[in-house]
Amino acid sequence: MRRECFFAHMKTLILAEKPSVAREIARVMGSHNKNKSYIEGPKYVVTWALGHLVGLAEPEDYDVKLGTWALEDLPILPGQMKLKVLRESSHQFKAVQALMQRQDISELIVATDAAREGELLARWIIDRAKWKKPFRRLWISSQTDKAIKEGFASLKPGSQFDRLFQSARCRAEADWMIGLNVTRALTCKFGAPLSAGRVQTPTLGMIMQRENDILSFRSDHYSVLRIDMGKFEAVWKGTNGDSRIFDEAKVKELQEKLAGRTGKIASLKKSEKTVPHPLAYDLTELQRDANRLLGFSAKQTSNVLQRLYEQHKLVTYPRTDSRYLTSDMKDTLKERLASIAVGPYAPLARPLLRGTLPLSKRIIDDSKVTDHHAIIPTEQAVHLNLLSTEERKLYDLIARRFISLFYAPARFDQVAVTVSMAGETLFAKGMTIKDSGWRAVYDMRSLEDDENEEESEESTAVLPELREGESLTVKQCRIQSGRTLPPKRYNEAALLTQMEKHGLGTPATRADIIEKLVSSDTIERQGNQLHPTGKGKQLIELAPTDLRSPELTASWEAELERIARGQGKPEPFLQGIRDMAQGLVSGIKKSDASYKPHNVSSSHCPDCGTRLLEKKSKRGLVLVCPSEDCGYRRSDEKRLSNRRCAQCHKKMEMKEGKAGMYVQCLSCGITEMVNKDSKHINKREQQKLVQQYGKSQESAGSNLGELLKAAMEKKNSKG
Repeated sequence: MRRECFFAHMKTLILAEKPSVAREIARVMGSHNKNKSYIEGPKYVVTWALGHLVGLAEPEDYDVKLGTWALEDLPILPGQMKLKVLRESSHQFKAVQALMQRQDISELIVATDAAREGELLARWIIDRAKWKKPFRRLWISSQTDKAIKEGFASLKPGSQFDRLFQSARCRAEADWMIGLNVTRALTCKFGAPLSAGRVQTPTLGMIMQRENDILSFRSDHYSVLRIDMGKFEAVWKGTNGDSRIFDEAKVKELQEKLAGRTGKIASLKKSEKTVPHPLAYDLTELQRDANRLLGFSAKQTSNVLQRLYEQHKLVTYPRTDSRYLTSDMKDTLKERLASIAVGPYAPLARPLLRGTLPLSKRIIDDSKVTDHHAIIPTEQAVHLNLLSTEERKLYDLIARRFISLFYAPARFDQVAVTVSMAGETLFAKGMTIKDSGWRAVYDMRSLEDDENEEESEESTAVLPELREGESLTVKQCRIQSGRTLPPKRYNEAALLTQMEKHGLGTPATRADIIEKLVSSDTIERQGNQLHPTGKGKQLIELAPTDLRSPELTASWEAELERIARGQGKPEPFLQGIRDMAQGLVSGIKKSDASYKPHNVSSSHCPDCGTRLLEKKSKRGLVLVCPSEDCGYRRSDEKRLSNRRCAQCHKKMEMKEGKAGMYVQCLSCGITEMVNKDSKHINKREQQKLVQQYGKSQESAGSNLGELLKAAMEKKNSKG
């Protein structure tokens, strides 16, 4: 009887990735008893990780001497990689482990993010906590109550995701072996903190290649001959189809030849063009559009999107690489449209709800969805007034893209006109919109791509009714001058495109890679463009050649995908990584290159005399001593106090010295101590004291600072 009673009270442990997600799952599943590290109910105990609770062991965990970086100890390639509990979140790991060991816990459900990284952090916790029983997996694409309930109604065996875990493990171990060894080798060899990695180095390589292309570019002057035909404007083009003329004498000769001449329309081609709606968003495409249209960084988009997914529950799983939906979602699409038919979206979405939704292969295609479908709105009711400005802007992109999926293609007539005149050929293009289709969902200007501005301007001209053989006379020939432009520096939208094209990273990691390059001072943002720094320019030359190329990393990423699909095996992949790390370190050791810090300041370290390096921080410039055994650093930002100089009345700068805080006038050099005991003098007293002591001290050549000091000392001695 007791045994039956005991089993009747057995509970299921749910492991979420974050406390916020755990709280939502606990609420939906009826667990309300809150504890410090878990929430308990009659059937379920819900706990959480704090991101990773367990990670790969550090070199010093294998051998204490490896805590000190030394070139002779490299490469560090453990035969079997160990795991360790991360110190900063060890309290939560202990709590999770204790729950796993409870006698009344009979089952585990993994509810971490349904992706490669979420699988990895759960498996590492399971491994270190020594959970030996089977477990099941919650695999959902949105955080709504409905999605959570449906997910728990169709839990999957944990073993179904073993291949995904192996792919994630291989990625983590490869990054450890390559990143750690190459970073240590470069840092030790060249005596500067130089960071390198499997994905960040080839990404830096692409930025640097673009910089080299810009520096080696030679700008040429060219002319375009524009001919006013009265009814429309045409352009002269050569036999190669290029309208640019690089010979100044030739353009003037053509201008004289065609001025006032009459020609005929040699051909008039009309064609109807149809442009289907764009595909739904995956993460990379959304980051591109948010950068291009809203000026968001890739990381900013990821952060805002996560809030829309997790906090507001308005969008589906963010870190997806698919731009299609699955066939089992057909019945949910009208519900999603109904939920977003508010505010500016109401007139766009409501007409679609009256009929049958057109579902083509551009919307639903099971073969093109791997772990997660495209990012679309959920069925959650939308309250736009509860969203921040950033959230509102990003949600607008997702909502409009989703609505546009069910609109007809845009249709327009394109007209191409060829005019023959004096043995030369002139061209004009025009477009007439017949049906705006899905474009009606958008602000038309936002659809134009920066790269095709000139072409779109030429092809969207409105042409009058024309006929073949019609005679036309030139009204005016004008020469438009221009210069060839170098390639544009990458903005984040363009860099994300290149990273995706070359298979560098995943949608989930690309934003972090860009941020890592910025934080390590190898690239910097200037406006919307990414520039390599002096450090980045040198680092790419010092890094091993194989690591600079995107092809190698792309092949690794493809192999990780094959492992996730069960078509590749982990051990051969990891052995290849070990061999590569050995070769990369060997190459660095043999290098005869040198590194010169690009950010040396004019200031010296007050402790050891070494020239300080300038480093950017969120609060401005920081001066850091590069000497390993020193560690001196100070802020270089100018902090203006409210105190004004008695001589020039400008605000004085706040500074800190050995005797404490003081203020100094940048113009006059006058300094004053900032007294914490309030024994300072006000302005009126200050002026009075200066006048009183000024005459007697003037002959001694004292400056105002000394006068004030003497006056204050006398005043304080009286006090």
